[in-house]
Amino acid sequence: MKEALNIVKVGGNVINNPEALESFLTDFAAMEGNKILVHGGGKRATQLAADLGIEATMIGGRRVTDEKTLEIVTMVYAGLLNKNITATLQKFNCNAIGLSGADGNTIQAHKRIVKDIDYGFAGDVDGINAKNIMTFIEGGMTPVFCAITHDTKGQLLNTNADTIASTIAVGMSDKYEVSLIYTFEKNGVLTSIDDDNSVITNINSEKYEVLKADGIIADGMLPKMENCFDALQKGVAEVIIGNPTVIANKEQLYTSLTL
Repeated sequence: MKEALNIVKVGGNVINNPEALESFLTDFAAMEGNKILVHGGGKRATQLAADLGIEATMIGGRRVTDEKTLEIVTMVYAGLLNKNITATLQKFNCNAIGLSGADGNTIQAHKRIVKDIDYGFAGDVDGINAKNIMTFIEGGMTPVFCAITHDTKGQLLNTNADTIASTIAVGMSDKYEVSLIYTFEKNGVLTSIDDDNSVITNINSEKYEVLKADGIIADGMLPKMENCFDALQKGVAEVIIGNPTVIANKEQLYTSLTL
């Protein structure tokens, strides 16, 4: 029987709120068993860019990563945020190790192919090095991944953290029984964005298509949901979307996804 592995992605406004982030990290540190944390941090990078007089360019909710922006997101994601999160976990006796995809060649990607829009140094994930990630876990460490990958040719790339989480989940599912948990400031997938209690508790692939056609699931939630169902189709045992406290208390409202 496979060992369990929880892969948790934290993002949204939780990253930007020190109190909310510390509360989440307290709960994450207390999770028993094997675990991996993946974090985003786009708003912090946008703020630093503005402080430096560099305007962020967003197209369809996606960041265009030119050379200057790549420097900023690398400093923020792989530096400031990643190391602060790792240090906080150490405070809570969780032996975390902060990583980008370049560290240990753990996540390989390629520069997004230009079709209609050139997103610059945005990376699309090719795969992970499950053996190297297992080395950290089996050594008693908790990997903490930021949203920076590499192309194996010396180029760093800015990569969607939701995609990184789902790709790691799929890549580790041969060795572990993987639960993929997406956490952000909402209680789950909502029928009304203004009503935090309007959680859709169960969504299968058929229901997802209906919700998408009705416009209930739209905009930034679409790529997240695509990542979720892709992960389920490729062997991930369980996918959950909810607010950060879901990792400590599954009695509350959250969304469970199934095929």
